[in-house]
Formats: sequence, C-alpha cells, structure tokens
Amino acid sequence: MNLEFFPSRTLTLYLARLFLTRIVAVLIMLVLVLQVLDLLGESGDILAYKGNGQMQLLYYVSLRAPQLVARFLPYSVLLATIITLATLNQNSEVISMKASGLSAHQVLAPLILTALVISGASFAFNERVVTRATSTLDAWAAVDYGPVPKDASPKANLYLADGAELLLAQSLSGEGAAMTLHGVTYYKRDADDMIVEMLRADTATYANPGWKLDRPVKFVVADTVTTRLASATVAPGITPAKIYISKVDADSQDIFTLAGSIKAVHEAGRRTSELDAAWWHKLSGPLASALMPLLGAVAAFGLARSGALLIRAVIGMALGFAYFVFDNAALAMGNFGGYPPLIAAWAPFVLFALIGETVLIRTEE
Repeated sequence: MNLEFFPSRTLTLYLARLFLTRIVAVLIMLVLVLQVLDLLGESGDILAYKGNGQMQLLYYVSLRAPQLVARFLPYSVLLATIITLATLNQNSEVISMKASGLSAHQVLAPLILTALVISGASFAFNERVVTRATSTLDAWAAVDYGPVPKDASPKANLYLADGAELLLAQSLSGEGAAMTLHGVTYYKRDADDMIVEMLRADTATYANPGWKLDRPVKFVVADTVTTRLASATVAPGITPAKIYISKVDADSQDIFTLAGSIKAVHEAGRRTSELDAAWWHKLSGPLASALMPLLGAVAAFGLARSGALLIRAVIGMALGFAYFVFDNAALAMGNFGGYPPLIAAWAPFVLFALIGETVLIRTEE
C-alpha cells in the first residue's frame, strides 16, 4: 500500500492536467451559452438608449462575463469532476490505479489539489475583477445604459426616508458635501402617509442641510397642477452619511472595503447580519470548487460494466447541486437573522465535506 497522500508525480500531473482542461472547457461552454441568453434579455434595454450600438453591447458583455464566470465556476468544477472520473472509470484507469495500491483518497488527491488552486484563483478574481465589473455595471444600468456621471458611485436606485419625506435617486457621484444625486424624485406625505406633493429633477446637490434640486418639476396632488421651479431644497434630515450606509452592495466591494462598510453601518446602529454573512461567504464561496471533487467522487468507483456508472454519476451530480441549494438557503436564513452569519456562510461547506468524506470512506475505503 502506498502511504503517501499523492500518487507518483507523473500520475499527479496527468490527472491534474486532465481535470483542468475539462474545467476550462465546461466553463467556456456554460459562460458562452448563458452570456448569449443574458444578452438577448438585455440588448433591447441597451439599444433603447439613443446612440448605443455594437460597442455598447460588447462593453456589456465585458462587464457581465466576469460575473458569470464567478457564479458558475463551481458548477463547472462539479461537471468536470463527473466527466473526468466517469471517463477514467469507463476506461478502467481507476481500476489500474487501485490495483497498483492507490487508495480512493490518493486517486482524488490531484483533483482536490487542482480545485484548491482554482479556489485561490477564484478568490483573487472575485476581489480584483468581479467586484469592479459589478460596480461599473450597476452604475451603468442605473442610468439606463446611458452616459455614466463622472465619479459615479456603485450605489444605485437609492430609496431614502426621513419621516414623511421620501427621496429616490437613480445614482450618485462624489462624496461627502460634494455628493450629487442623479435622477431624483422627492415625495412629501401627509399624516396618513398619502403623497401630497412630488418633485422631479435631473440632479440634486447637498445644501447642508437638505438637497437642492436643480430646476425641478413640481406636482401638487390636491390641485393636480404641474409647475417648473428654479430650485427647491428638500429632505433636510437626509445626509451624505446616511446615504453612504443606506445601501451597501457586498458584491461590488472587495473584502477590505466591505469590512469598513460593515463597521460604519454597525456604528450607525443598524443591523449588519446580511453584510456579515456576505463577508464570510467571500471566503467560503470560492472554496466550493475544492469541495466538488469530493462530492463527485462517487462517479470514479464501481465497475463500469455493471451498469451503475450512470447512476453513480447522477448521485455525484445530485450531491453537488444539493450543496448549492443548501448554501443559498443558509445565506437566506442568515440574511434575516435565522442563522448567525458565520454559520450561514460555513455550515453548508462543512456539512457537505463531511457527507462527501463519509460516502467515500463507507463505499471505497
């Protein structure tokens, strides 16, 4: 019996290269198909803005593709695991490995090592590329795929309330006292929460206190009269600091920036469980790729001629997809406080790692 964790160097490189090429092939296939479907749904909105054309469609693809890669990389690793192991089993290569004294864990070791490397690359890709692409795409979508204001923030579609006053904005630019809101709508309500007045303006600047709307259109519900004003100052209780913590998008912030945002929201006395869970998931999410070879390992063993290879492949795929279902469900529970954030982010990973290891030991070791 070979007591080393990895098989020979030649076999390790062979399995790793075989696994990696299939991951890349499956990922490219998934991203191409999903990108085409996504572009079909969004192209109408992009081209609806006057002046947009092919270059804007390509720009959208360049921003959307990193999101698709990040989201479906673990699925690609799962499918590549099933394909790789099923092929090795069908060609009796797994039988040859076990006949030479290798254990099931040693057969899987090169695949797990490759998946760990991919997990590390995925984390770096998410932090450096996906967050920036998400931030840029959100800012662009907030202005209906038109020109993005200079120094635009990733915060979009803001909904701000201060007593009887509501302030909505499509996007914002600048920081602090220099902050400017774009696509602004202001509502004033009575004691019964009925809207009595509405103002719309292209921009609003911070007037300390309140927000100065530039040439707003005013509509009074009582007399249904619409008038154009030179300016108007509204919502004195809404400050740039409140806007900063009003909507923190974890997907558009890297792990360090998100930690700072969580601290600011916490100091303001607001609930942070959703953001805490998202912060922990930035660490546990990429590691899902490292879990897939273990969950799909059931497809590697058993006699291919017994007719059970397809059943084993389906079981491996079911275990992998069950993990994604539990992961999303745990995050949803963590978002409204049902689970502590740490448990919401890490419990599915630990649970399915134990399930995969148990299945592997009881059936093959």
